[in-house]
Amino acid sequence: MDDTKAVPRKIIHIDMDAFFASVEQRDHPQYRGQPLVVGGNPAQRGVVAAASYEARQYGIYSALPSRLAQQRCPHLIFVKPRFEVYRSVSQQIRDIFDRYTDLVEPLALDEAYLDVTTNKPEIASAMAIARAIKQAIRAETQLTASAGVSYNKFLAKLASGLDKPDGLYLIAPEQGQAVVEALPIAKFYGVGVATAKKMQALGIHTGFDLKQWSEADLRQHFGKTGSYYYRVARAEDERPVNPNRSRKSIGAEQSFAEDLEVLETMDGALATLAEEVATRMDKHQRYGYTLTLKVKYADYQQMTRAQTVECLLRDTETLYSMAKDLLRAHLDPIRKVRLLGLTVSNLSEPTALPRYTQLSLPLSPFCQ
Repeated sequence: MDDTKAVPRKIIHIDMDAFFASVEQRDHPQYRGQPLVVGGNPAQRGVVAAASYEARQYGIYSALPSRLAQQRCPHLIFVKPRFEVYRSVSQQIRDIFDRYTDLVEPLALDEAYLDVTTNKPEIASAMAIARAIKQAIRAETQLTASAGVSYNKFLAKLASGLDKPDGLYLIAPEQGQAVVEALPIAKFYGVGVATAKKMQALGIHTGFDLKQWSEADLRQHFGKTGSYYYRVARAEDERPVNPNRSRKSIGAEQSFAEDLEVLETMDGALATLAEEVATRMDKHQRYGYTLTLKVKYADYQQMTRAQTVECLLRDTETLYSMAKDLLRAHLDPIRKVRLLGLTVSNLSEPTALPRYTQLSLPLSPFCQ
């Protein structure tokens, strides 16, 4: 009989603190200590991309309409994003990660998972590595990061948010189950606002409540994601840190200074978006089978509709034609539109074979 047990992995989740806003405050001393957001001007119907901690005290957060942000804080400072600068700083931080491990999985410019079970400096303590990374980030970028340390990705990400900003938090193997059971369901990574409301309506308010449900029942209510909820309710997450994590979608969207109500005007916006998405796909040499149309109405209610075809979507004309069809099939004609977006998903390499084989039925008109 083999009594050996698998050695727990050592996972670190690094999350930069208010990254875009902190870069702006670093580079512009006059912004330090001031409520600041990176994002569109209220007059241009923009949204908040990032908020400083001073701004968050006024209830301002990412994705909040800039107009509402200004109402909550009349002296709020609006700064245009400088994505080239953010990408450059992000690369500096990534270079620091690479000193410790090759198993780095970026999630965005401002966060990443690191597997340091085996690491380059051969440091036994994941907490010591996380502390060293935080110190290097501060010394080399003048920015702060929060770090979560645990034995799987779910708990590491949870831990990084428990002591922000500039935090360092450990969830040890013997603590994982208790931490998850006490966690409010809305705090679970992967549970959005709509799903949290649905769970709460079913009597699921905490991780303990979630743990009482069978996997079959969770799948019945939440589809395949139910299996994920079943596992994390038990503090289980076997997902490896994947340094070759591939892009899952390519998209673009546009908010309008004035709400759109004429279909032809919306068509013009879709044409621009289709060209932008096609250009981005060419840049990344990744193409997809599914196109999703996003419509946000003037009252901020949102609608998404998708279509999947048999061939890779590659050119502007096809994207535009499909987008127009989706818009005409699903748009509420009596409501004004403040935002349109297009996203291509189910990505593949350009040399991939058709995703579906149909011998007796004709191909989609978009694939002819």
